[in-house]
Amino acid sequence: MKKFFRKAFIAVFLLGSTSMAFAQQMPPVPTDPDVRIGKLENGLTYYIRHNELPENQADFYIAQKVGSILEEDNQRGLAHFLEHMCFNGTKHFPGTSLREYLESVGVKFGANLNAYTSIDETVYNISNVPVIRDGIIDSCLLILHDWADDLTLDPKEIDKERGVIHEEWRTRLGAMMRMYETAFPTLFSGSKYAYRLPIGTMEVVDNFPYQDLRDYYEKWYRPDLQGIIVVGDIDVDQIEAKIKALFSPIQMPANPAERTYFPVPDNKEPIVSINKDKEQEITQVMVFHKHEPFPADMKNTVGYLAYSFMDYAISHMLNARLQELLQTSNPPFINAGVQDADFILAKTKKAFTGVAICKENGIETGLEALTREMERAHQFGFTAGEFARAKADYLSNLENVYNERNKMRNEQFVAQYVANFIDGEPIPSVEYEYTMMNQLVPNIPLEGVNQLYKELVNDTNLAVCLFCPDKPDMNYPTEAGIKQILAKVNAEKLEPYIDKVSNEPLMKEKPAGGKVVKTEKEQYESTLLTLSNGVRVILKPTNFKADEIRMQAFSAGGNSLFEDKDALQFQVLDDVVSLGGLGNFSATDLQKVLAGKVVSISPSVRTLSETVNGTCAPKDLETLLQLTYLTFTAPRTDQAAFESFKTRIKAALANQEANPNTALNDTITKMLYGNNPRVTRLKAGMIDQIDYAKVMEMYKDRFADAGDFTFIFVGNINPQTATPLIETYLGSLPATGRKENFRDVNLNLRKGEWKNIFHKDLQTEKATVLIVESGTCDYTLKNKLMMSMLAQLLTMEYTETVREEAGASYGVSVQGNISKYPKVEAALQIYFDTDPEKRADMSALIDKGINDFIANGPKAEELAKVKEYMLKTYEANQKENGYWMNLLYGYLWEDMDSRTGYTDLVNGITGTELQAFAKELVAQKNRIEVSMTSGDIN
Repeated sequence: MKKFFRKAFIAVFLLGSTSMAFAQQMPPVPTDPDVRIGKLENGLTYYIRHNELPENQADFYIAQKVGSILEEDNQRGLAHFLEHMCFNGTKHFPGTSLREYLESVGVKFGANLNAYTSIDETVYNISNVPVIRDGIIDSCLLILHDWADDLTLDPKEIDKERGVIHEEWRTRLGAMMRMYETAFPTLFSGSKYAYRLPIGTMEVVDNFPYQDLRDYYEKWYRPDLQGIIVVGDIDVDQIEAKIKALFSPIQMPANPAERTYFPVPDNKEPIVSINKDKEQEITQVMVFHKHEPFPADMKNTVGYLAYSFMDYAISHMLNARLQELLQTSNPPFINAGVQDADFILAKTKKAFTGVAICKENGIETGLEALTREMERAHQFGFTAGEFARAKADYLSNLENVYNERNKMRNEQFVAQYVANFIDGEPIPSVEYEYTMMNQLVPNIPLEGVNQLYKELVNDTNLAVCLFCPDKPDMNYPTEAGIKQILAKVNAEKLEPYIDKVSNEPLMKEKPAGGKVVKTEKEQYESTLLTLSNGVRVILKPTNFKADEIRMQAFSAGGNSLFEDKDALQFQVLDDVVSLGGLGNFSATDLQKVLAGKVVSISPSVRTLSETVNGTCAPKDLETLLQLTYLTFTAPRTDQAAFESFKTRIKAALANQEANPNTALNDTITKMLYGNNPRVTRLKAGMIDQIDYAKVMEMYKDRFADAGDFTFIFVGNINPQTATPLIETYLGSLPATGRKENFRDVNLNLRKGEWKNIFHKDLQTEKATVLIVESGTCDYTLKNKLMMSMLAQLLTMEYTETVREEAGASYGVSVQGNISKYPKVEAALQIYFDTDPEKRADMSALIDKGINDFIANGPKAEELAKVKEYMLKTYEANQKENGYWMNLLYGYLWEDMDSRTGYTDLVNGITGTELQAFAKELVAQKNRIEVSMTSGDIN
């Protein structure tokens, strides 16, 4: 394979370059000069970059080339366990002081302070740090140092964390994870990857000796396997000096263990793995064409950039073909897609992977169709038209990145540097990549792409994996049957793909247009244009992103104006309307005509409003407005696409009761809203009752009058050039003068105190609990802020009591919200998973946390942490288009000014006020508790 890569890319360069020498050398990719990369004598690597988005903030990361693959059989789970212990005591931050310190400067645990453990790496992050004092920078670097070399690994903390990780296992061990565990020994036969999921085994987690964890830490957490990454509004020279001083004294072990990368064996005959689970809803088939990864010693060459584009183009073109199949009246699968990526979780083997979601007894049909399209491309290649669209989309996306090169956020750079350290991915500057790829892509021949695909997808090194519901009336193929299907498709005489493309423009003629009849200054330095047809347009130009314009349009009414008896029709309305495309273009043709454009649009009929959301690059504003015009005036029907939708949705819903969360969600919905038909779950048996004509009629009714719509545009929009386009397209929208508003359809939370604890047999013993406290209050910014603070404070409380002290849950989610329409309603929602035997005690502990808050109020230091986080987030949001869009929407839709006085309000809220707010909410005695448990319900 390596020989092929080298030959293929020399051939590419011969076609696009001026000399054989250039081709033979495959020029290196220069590293972005704005990142400083260094290596200490002890082997530790560091990356430092100055970046000012967001202002006065920085990200601090440590990446470790260490993961669960390095565990021995008696250590399974220790890599992940060690990650948890990094937050439970270090030399300079004992106990929980690490979390407490970072939260005191506005860095929230879980949101900004986190980590992940994978098979081959472990990465820790302290993100969105307000680097307003040297002391904060020094502390973050000291934390990275302690993670690298100075964990305390206190036995008491280890024992506490055993319960937390056991609960994480309980939460995450669903049907898919169970089936992966049964599939891996077959798919990775002869490889260590067969038994190395990071969560490990609970036998090890619950019982390993303390010294085992210390030994693992000392063996693998060492400088030559560690990379420090600091990106943000910092002084690069200063950070480099601090890293050298702090990390240079760390010693390498005298005889370091070899960091081995474990191979995955090749296979001549197809490997087949068939897996079933009683809680699995859908049938999924995966086809893996395994191949060697791109050679590591060639990754930092222009050849790798060429390969990456070709790989993108192959997936882009084949996915488009698969999506076309979905539009046929009797599609062979529910959905399908392809991607070239790691072979599931192995970095030492890649796989061109096809995935199909099949009908319940249509595994053979789905597998045949998927492999047939992969084989069709193998035999005949892709067409010039397909390749032209792939190139146009690629270069358009590249241009978008180039235009945003001065607006990149810290996390975008961090992701590149982690990939460079862990996987050797190149890190060219955006300018270099833009220039090089604009020269290279137009000269890459279609023949080269087709040849690469033939190398990636062939008859050897094939694996097929099935994930299926386990039910008695289902027909399952055998291993021999799967192999017969593969052989059958391989022997078929196929026809080449025919690329049907329309040369029509999106709109043949421009509409007559209207005029701006009034221009006014609006809130937050925006401008309000009133058009001759009554449409209101808000323009808020920003310079936060060079290549983004966001659009949001809304009008009061929504499906609340429809009758309850039509609930099924408006429940599926958004999905059904999108099936047909727009104007003269089917959904498939629309994607083709939009190739090379950065634009998207999404209409929706919600409960209280009809909306249109869109986004585009400034160069594609006219296209966005054309799509908006067609969305109002020319929604298209496509009976074959509708029949396909019905077939696919019926198949997708056929086995939904197998998923225990279906029973949980049904119970929650009934407890919250009673028997309101508007929240009835969509079931397979209802699908044939969908009336396509009725749905389209309802949609057209909601968009028949644009005169009461308000459009908001935020981003890099030039009012002078945009206004004529707005007049042409939005000014031509139909306006009938209809006066309407939404109505209350009784989707309010149930009042009173209710409890429903029910038993459900589960494959993994678990209890899931939802508690909702609701009521009413004044709809003010202060109350909304207090609700947010209450949720954050209770989250901190339950992290300490339920997770850390009791070890009874991986985490408790607390969310608070106050909605204005159709009438003001406040709700506090608490959700967690736990051991069935601990369910009652943990529910009581949740109530105790609320009651203690009402009795005593929040701790002053905890409230200070929440305020610090909110103010830091508020400052960072000032340079986000999404923030200003939400701000304007809230002002126009809810008459809520969420900006004026924000900082003073946050700072001024007292613990006593929060205590009173919580007391008043709970005193209304609207409490609903729903628990699903595999254990005793008493």
